[in-house]
Amino acid sequence: MNRIAFALAAAGIVMTAGLGHADTLADVKARGTLKCGVSQGLAGFSAKDDKGQWSGFDVDLCRAVASAIFDDASKVEYVPLSADARFPALQKGEIDLLSRNSTWTMQREADLKLLFAAVSYYDGQGFLVPVAKKVDTALELDKSKVCTQSGTTSVGNAKDFFKQNNMALELIELPTVDEVVKAYDEGKCDVLTTDVSQLYALRLRLAKPADYIVLPDVISKEPLGPVVRQGDDAWLNAVKWSFYALLNAEELGISQATLDQALKSQKPDVQRFVGTDGSYGEQLGLTKDWAVRIVKNVGNYGEVFERNIGAQSKLGIPRGINQLWSAGGIQYAPPIR
Repeated sequence: MNRIAFALAAAGIVMTAGLGHADTLADVKARGTLKCGVSQGLAGFSAKDDKGQWSGFDVDLCRAVASAIFDDASKVEYVPLSADARFPALQKGEIDLLSRNSTWTMQREADLKLLFAAVSYYDGQGFLVPVAKKVDTALELDKSKVCTQSGTTSVGNAKDFFKQNNMALELIELPTVDEVVKAYDEGKCDVLTTDVSQLYALRLRLAKPADYIVLPDVISKEPLGPVVRQGDDAWLNAVKWSFYALLNAEELGISQATLDQALKSQKPDVQRFVGTDGSYGEQLGLTKDWAVRIVKNVGNYGEVFERNIGAQSKLGIPRGINQLWSAGGIQYAPPIR
């Protein structure tokens, strides 16, 4: 019996170890900081300036989660990761959250045992070409040398597109964004392919950005969003609803400029959002004013989009399908109720 008990106890230890971080929210609270995996430098999404300050669309999601937990958007440790290293870092518990222009796919959930909390940005793969190439569509790219980053969905998408359209392809895969941009700038390939949003960002890094255009073709679905480990529902909910708070705030007309009025509102849906009615934040393991903290420190989804990647930013990306559903887009958040 002692041997059986010992074996069961040992098995229990192994099972517990296998779960890894089963209470990430408690771990983050105890540590006092959120470890957030981001890109190694992608303008508009996650990039570090010469003072060491991180900013961008993906960075603001990290800041939103930190705000919900600590009421302090600065309590984030940013961990820059390559495309190849991002998922293993999350699996190993080296980060709490991955917010790094990552595409939600079945394989990444089923095989890698990860979960995408939401779709923060609806994207698709496209092509960047020199204006001098004088092409209007990706169907004119037969026999092209195409650069892309290894470890991304862009590799398979490019191969599929060229094969389906009976076009020859010489695909050059490089491990980092820096190497991709360098190879493209040096003329080692005449086409660059990745998510359209990333093409806008990478074009800014070329010696003469105006000499290149993003073709109108979109060849894939690339729903991008934050990623967490499986088996930790409380943490999944905290991350998921932090993002949905950004969307709900915009839909309700709650911004950094109107937050004070929202706190005095008699509208039921606004009262639930700001925490003057119900205990929704507490049900998440947060506080009643969790959503207020997010808007106060980060803004709403529209504010995050426009200052980082929108039409008035350096990237100048149209809002497009990332508009709210009520404004003709497909961004849609479940209600807080």
